[in-house]
Amino acid sequence: MSLVEDAKRGVITEEMKIVAANEGKDPEFIRRGIAAGRIVIPVTPYRDIKHCGIGEGLRTKVNASIGASSDIIDEEAEVEKAKAAEAAGADTLMELGTGGDFLGIRKKVCDAISLSVGSVPLYQAFISAAKRDGSIVHMTEDDLWNATEEQAKLGTNFMAIHTGINNIVLDRLKAHGRYGGLCSRGGAFMSTWMLHNEKENPLYADFDYLCEILKEHEVTLSTGNGMRAGAIHDATDRAQIQELIINSECAQKAHDKYGLQVIVEGPGHVPLDEVEMNVKLMKSMSDGKPFYMLGPLVSDIGAGRDHIVTAIGAATSASVGCDFLCYVTPAEHLALPNKEDVIEGVKTSRIAAHVGDMVKYKESRDVDLAMGRARAKLDWEAMYEQALDPELAREIRNSRAPEDTDACTMCGDFCALKIVNQSYDLCK
Repeated sequence: MSLVEDAKRGVITEEMKIVAANEGKDPEFIRRGIAAGRIVIPVTPYRDIKHCGIGEGLRTKVNASIGASSDIIDEEAEVEKAKAAEAAGADTLMELGTGGDFLGIRKKVCDAISLSVGSVPLYQAFISAAKRDGSIVHMTEDDLWNATEEQAKLGTNFMAIHTGINNIVLDRLKAHGRYGGLCSRGGAFMSTWMLHNEKENPLYADFDYLCEILKEHEVTLSTGNGMRAGAIHDATDRAQIQELIINSECAQKAHDKYGLQVIVEGPGHVPLDEVEMNVKLMKSMSDGKPFYMLGPLVSDIGAGRDHIVTAIGAATSASVGCDFLCYVTPAEHLALPNKEDVIEGVKTSRIAAHVGDMVKYKESRDVDLAMGRARAKLDWEAMYEQALDPELAREIRNSRAPEDTDACTMCGDFCALKIVNQSYDLCK
């Protein structure tokens, strides 16, 4: 039985109990959410993992992405980045390598961390075909199925699979046009293959077979977003919406017919005034499936600080119902992220997720209340304890240590809180 099938039969599994305890929810709430397709807990029979619930009523989760490229292949660096992402507080990790030993690097990453690990199998299928036969257009359907199975057996327990790119979607793309082209590697690979071979996308045409593979290995399906905008002027266009329609239909079939857990992925570059519309559209179309937002970047001019641009969009997304955020690092659009970029990306997205949760779930503000009280009392140790990054907070304060240990060097002798505390008590 799959987790969905257990949930539909009324069975509360150990995974559901663990997630319920972590989230402060009743296990029955988690069971009902999984049965309805509104909560997922990625699992795998191939390795022990830290169970993470994603979906309606749960804390907004953050994914970190790593992976070697064709230019930079350093297996140990990728393992260190994976460990750093987990230590920084990422809830899941995606290994998206396009260079080196696909399976070897991913196995090392999976062995090094306890997080759920995601992947995009078609990268392996297309790049292997290019190395073998000289071009991505020579990929075969068997290349796709083999890559999916091989990666699943490593313990890769959720996969972004581009089920929604079909010939209708490509017609919409060509008819409408794009300012920023296609920014999705999966979308570029698959659309090029389809046009050259004059064939339908196998992931769509043979969707039932795909579901059978995923179910056999207990993989959570994340419907890939190959038509996401790479420029805000392309946001919410016909190709994106057509792909969403197809993905939502595939998500429903995968859950209802095959008992698969399913996540629906959403767009990348979206202006701020369209973020809420996109989240609500995704949720409505998919019948409330967990929504994985890739970004969103709300401006195109933040190169070098795109993690901050994304945090603005991510906080808004989380506040209106997004369940799962893919981090962005300072290196976005510029270079392969290094370890420091990964840490910065995770911590920035965690702040964004918390800001969104403060709107969705008022109890999320308890930690902010604790910080407010600690600041009012000038209790620095308590402040560090409540901070998202205690080490950084302590490091900054110690680097400019004040003469007066109660205050900071911004206010010094004229600390507003110290002045008030000496005169009268305002603290609740």
